[in-house]
Amino acid sequence: MITSKAAVKSTIKNTTKVDRRRKIINILTPYLFLLPNILGFLVFTALPVIASILLSFFEWPLLAAPKFVGLDNYITLFTRDEEFGRVLLNTFYYVIVLLPLNLIVSIGVAVWLNSVMKGGALFKVLFFMPVLAPMVATALIWKWLYQPDYGLINAFLGTIGIQGPNWLGDPKYAMLSIIIMSVWAGFGYNMIIFMAGLQGIPDTLYEAASIDGASKWTRFWKITLPMLSPTLLFGIVMTIISSFQVFDQAFIMTSGGPMNSTNTIVYYIFQNGFEFFKMGYASAIAWILFAIIFVVTFIQMQLQKRWVHYE
Repeated sequence: MITSKAAVKSTIKNTTKVDRRRKIINILTPYLFLLPNILGFLVFTALPVIASILLSFFEWPLLAAPKFVGLDNYITLFTRDEEFGRVLLNTFYYVIVLLPLNLIVSIGVAVWLNSVMKGGALFKVLFFMPVLAPMVATALIWKWLYQPDYGLINAFLGTIGIQGPNWLGDPKYAMLSIIIMSVWAGFGYNMIIFMAGLQGIPDTLYEAASIDGASKWTRFWKITLPMLSPTLLFGIVMTIISSFQVFDQAFIMTSGGPMNSTNTIVYYIFQNGFEFFKMGYASAIAWILFAIIFVVTFIQMQLQKRWVHYE
């Protein structure tokens, strides 16, 4: 009898241990699967972010030891660096002009594709392909198209009696040329997002409006845009964030020229960090860019309460 009780106690004890092990395994298993991603985030994102904000308070010419300078990098940026003001204006010009062009083209194409009965899938693929193409390759192709002497754009303009300008060599046209290329290369992303939003608009709203005699234009303004406003907000925020970080186009097509007319904030960060070897100063510019994007996004999120409709 005693042996039986001891065996029962031993069995219960072993069972309890097994249950604890299973619970521990069940708890740890998800984290073990997440561990590679967590390590990747810490090593390649979190640590560089922390390092960059610390580095912004140092003067580090790469070939020498970092020297703590406090807020000098930020003070220099706003008081003595005239080039930064020009770069900031160039970037805001790029964002302000590209945003409406991108939205108009992407919404227009999305609405058109949403009404196309045949061949819609083919057009979706064709319009989205530039988004999949590497920006470096796209920039090189457009740089060739913009060539003043043998580029296809000026060749076409010549056939209709128009003397094409030096698109990338004239400060008046250089940034606009980059914006046109960027719209062509990127509108497909927003187009797909807007098409998904259009699919969620009930057909009964359009049918009721048609019965009431509303025109297509009225239906677009009174039904499509209000119902599409949450998707439109997402497109605006994402387009603004990506536009502030424009780099490849300026680097490949113009190298920031002519006369720094296409120099952007991210390209200026690259110049200071890897051409002028001022890593601390480049880090300070990067955090100013972060602050600008944060403020603009915050303003957008506050203003959305006035024009975004979720019902």
